Amino acid sequence: MKYWKQLDNEALKERVFRALDGNVNYYKQNVLGVPASHLDDKVFNIDAGFLKDAPFMSTLVHNPNHIGVHTTGASESFFRGTQELERELIELVGVDILHGEPNSLDGYVASGGTEANIQAIWIYRNEFHRNDNVPYQNMVILTGSDAHYSMAKAANVLGVEMASVEVDSDSRTFRKDQVLEVVNRLKSEGKTHFIGVANMMTTMFGSVDNPNDFGEAFEEAGVTYRIHIDGAYGGFYYPFSNENFNMNFANPYVSSVTLDAHKMVQAPYGTGIFVCRKGLIENANTKEASYVEGTDYTLIGSRSGANAIAIWMILMTYGPYGWREKVLILQNRANWMCEQLKSKNIAFYRDPFSNIITIRAHHMSPEIAREFGLVPDNHQTPNWYKIVIMDHVTIEKLIPLLEKL
Repeated sequence: MKYWKQLDNEALKERVFRALDGNVNYYKQNVLGVPASHLDDKVFNIDAGFLKDAPFMSTLVHNPNHIGVHTTGASESFFRGTQELERELIELVGVDILHGEPNSLDGYVASGGTEANIQAIWIYRNEFHRNDNVPYQNMVILTGSDAHYSMAKAANVLGVEMASVEVDSDSRTFRKDQVLEVVNRLKSEGKTHFIGVANMMTTMFGSVDNPNDFGEAFEEAGVTYRIHIDGAYGGFYYPFSNENFNMNFANPYVSSVTLDAHKMVQAPYGTGIFVCRKGLIENANTKEASYVEGTDYTLIGSRSGANAIAIWMILMTYGPYGWREKVLILQNRANWMCEQLKSKNIAFYRDPFSNIITIRAHHMSPEIAREFGLVPDNHQTPNWYKIVIMDHVTIEKLIPLLEKL
């Protein structure tokens, strides 16, 4: 690991408070032109004694704005201290988790996976339009049929058509020849530029697509393309459960990746991450944001610096080996549950490197599903119910479900 080191509590506090000292202090400095301040001190006690031992809560109170992208050069200098920790976080994720080369990536902490996925489609739509002068109607977002609904949102918001490759009902996978068949059909309908989206653990099944199926099919069809990895669920899990994964920047087909820290990392909601190769994020530059130092390449604009600090603190608390151990524990629980389901002849799907187990609905009464908070693939006519093995989902909590089944 190049950047990811475990830090003790004192080292964490020292780094975060030093970063806050590098930001503007509205009460001690004569800053007149920024439409912001610390949290309202009539409601939030900014001098509370416990804050000196609570770096995340202190960051919330200081309320840094991380507008813009801090991996591209200049950023809003009022918040340079905590922005540096976000820049460090993006480099850690891109290099130590996603196998990119140092200083070869851009990215930022988004509001979640949906925004990060839309950010990717926005970048490639603009790139295709600017470089090749191609109209939006000649572009298409291509996914597997288990893709997250954020792809449909992206298509709707950005005016780009969406198409999908049907996955097998049992294996939840598709083949390259199926992708090529769909690409050639769309090509015959006038589509020339493709944005392939491969899933690193789908939200419902934990299933995993092979980005090479997209890349090789696009190459054979002779179309212009980019490939984005939706790792909103699996980005902080799959790289540690499967060391041979290819959904990373060591794979030349991959241009960008989404991760969500508010799932497996257990960070506060509003902590998605978008990472892409250098030279791409400029396609989302909003030139009209001229008053923003360094301009703004993000979809969201102003965003809380505290969210970036939360992710950085969690990852640094565990360190890479502690994180692998956490994933291993969840994997072992999922393995145990699958063995129990097999012994009861209960039909289920699980990717062997995933902590999501999805059970066929005919084994599950609606009463059992409600009692154990199981999530269906469709609330009207469910075909599957999923179990997600999180930290709180211990074997002791799984046994009562098995007894009911």
